[in-house]
Parts: sequence; C-alpha cells; structure tokens
Amino acid sequence: MLKEKLGWELADKMIRINHKGDFKNTERFFKKVTNLSIGSILNRYGSIGVNALAAATPVDSGLTANSWDFNVEVGKTRSKITWINKNNQNGSNIAILLQYGHGTGTGGYVEGRDFINPAMRPIFDKLAEDVWKEVADL
Repeated sequence: MLKEKLGWELADKMIRINHKGDFKNTERFFKKVTNLSIGSILNRYGSIGVNALAAATPVDSGLTANSWDFNVEVGKTRSKITWINKNNQNGSNIAILLQYGHGTGTGGYVEGRDFINPAMRPIFDKLAEDVWKEVADL
C-alpha cells in the first residue's frame, strides 16, 4: 500500500519512480543558475578589497600599500578571489612581515600588526550577502 501511495516500486534492483506534472520550475531555476555571472561580482569585490588593503596597510614608503592586486578564478565547481601583495624584499613578502611580525638582522623582533583581517572582514560579509542575494533572486 505504501508503494502505491508514493508511486515507486523495487523490481530486480531497479527503482522506478512515477510522477505527475513537470519539472518546469526546476529546469527554469537551473537555466538561471547557469547564466549567473559570479565572475563580475568577484571582480568587483576584488577591486574593493585592493582598495581596503591599500588603505589599511601601514605606510612607511607607501610601496607595500600600493602593491596590492587580486586574481579571480571562476570554475565549474568553485570560484575564488586571491589578494596578492607584490612587494617582496630579499625573498620575503613585506605585507606578511607587517601582518605577522619578523626578526631583524640585529637580533631584535618587530611585532606584527593585524591590519588585513579587520580591513577584509566587512568586505567578506558584504560579498557573501551580495552573492546570496543574487542566488535568492533567481
């Protein structure tokens, strides 16, 4: 009796499902998802992140603050933004040294200053909100 109500049966290791209606709404949703341009959203937030990082970077010469860039990769199963600072001295990335601290050549230590996380947190929150809104509006 249950299988008649649900419209399925098990026969020779095969499940058969009978349904009434169509998948018009599901197909329309998937068509919209495939047309979703996440890349444009990520590029916009890549630029916003570069500006926030440049403004938050401790300034001595300004070289590190002006060396921020980003890269967007959009794939079938995942997309990502990578922020990069291109100011390297003697094989060390200066932004990382400012963030986490570093030893000096004379045996001292310069304590790091967390400037990246506070600058990026509101951007991550807004990015997540905008992407969710884009998907929810489908």
